[in-house]
Amino acid sequence: MPKINVLPKEVYSLIAAGEVVERPMSAVKEMIENSIDAGAKHITVEIKNGGTTYIRITDDGCGIAAEDVKKVFVSHATSKIMSSSDLEAISTLGFRGEVMASIAAVSKVEMLTKTENEQHGTRYEICAGEEKDFSEAGCPNGTTIVVRDIFYNVPARMKFLKKDVTEGNSVKGVIDRISLSHPEISFRFIRDGKQALLTSGNGDLKSTVYSVFGSELSDSLIPVNYEYNSMQVSGYISRPHQSRKSRAMQFFFINGRLVKSATAMAALEQAYKNSIMTGRYPACVLNIKMDSKLVDVNVHPAKTEVRFINEKPVFNLIYYGVKTAIETQSSVKKANFPKGLDTYNSDFNVQKTVVKTNKDFYIKPSPAEQLKFSSSPPVSEKPQSNTWRLSSFADSYSNTGSPRSVSETKAFRNLNADDKKILLNQNRLILNMRRLMKIPIR
Repeated sequence: MPKINVLPKEVYSLIAAGEVVERPMSAVKEMIENSIDAGAKHITVEIKNGGTTYIRITDDGCGIAAEDVKKVFVSHATSKIMSSSDLEAISTLGFRGEVMASIAAVSKVEMLTKTENEQHGTRYEICAGEEKDFSEAGCPNGTTIVVRDIFYNVPARMKFLKKDVTEGNSVKGVIDRISLSHPEISFRFIRDGKQALLTSGNGDLKSTVYSVFGSELSDSLIPVNYEYNSMQVSGYISRPHQSRKSRAMQFFFINGRLVKSATAMAALEQAYKNSIMTGRYPACVLNIKMDSKLVDVNVHPAKTEVRFINEKPVFNLIYYGVKTAIETQSSVKKANFPKGLDTYNSDFNVQKTVVKTNKDFYIKPSPAEQLKFSSSPPVSEKPQSNTWRLSSFADSYSNTGSPRSVSETKAFRNLNADDKKILLNQNRLILNMRRLMKIPIR
């Protein structure tokens, strides 16, 4: 039987780093989450060569005290939790305390940090887990971390990295998703010296969607805001007729954390059932707020998957929230026609006026007694398939368009200009119909 050996620190550190830091994108994601937990309002990310040679993250968070700087790079050192009971209700994005130690084990790291109460900042440099420099430095409040030459001491991992363009796109993707989860934070992304993203940080999610994806997606969204069983879902979904070919544009966040949830995807697509074509998928940016005790985020190394204590309320929350938004936000444009708008009637080759009256009824021109014509042709000579919308008041006018009695004249004078115009237009329509059907005009 082989002998069991206790691995040295430099070996198990590399193993742990391989689990946490898969590629430059993983390192960027974890460090951005630390900046968010530090209360930053402005975060800048800069990469070169896809992040393989240079990563810089600057924030204006609370910073790190000088006496705690070295602890940052010690495994399982964290300010997020204190005891095992804290794991039952995790409210921060990071909590394991192994990210910075893992990054420092496979790269060259330099940190500049300063708290609000300190007069000067601290500079700390560590390479492959070995301390190189610890000194005072001048810097603004917050933290700046520079990571160079990731996996430089692990050639086996280096050769599995993809092209710089691919790695850079993956970094851009994770920054896009995190910026959607926190629209109240301004994110700036610089790629090879060029600014690729800048969000306003004003708290407007739709503005952030526009900054990330442009007007094509932001203009097709309808808002969602729904509460169910002390949970809330808010965000935006796409209109049913503006679906996608894949689920790539579906983003779900649990308390500001980007997650992959089969329950959420099933509820979303079930809400769109019978409203979207088969093989098409809706787009969404939905943030679910719920009690931290009802969800377990410590089930995946990358913290991208979660487990709910009860999935049924979460399903109902998303389903009814999305369904309500789809039904209340009409996607059909309604045309409002002004009064007196003339439209062409091709069936009768006459000018027909579209009007709106307070008292309308439908009269078929076939019965002569209904039209009250003094001399009417036989019923067989009149069209049987047309229904005309007439006003009883307008039908009492003569061919000159004026009232026939003193009482009608007084009533006509008391009408306002719009009502007079409506009645006169209807009278012209009646006369045109009579001429068309060759009915004598009295």
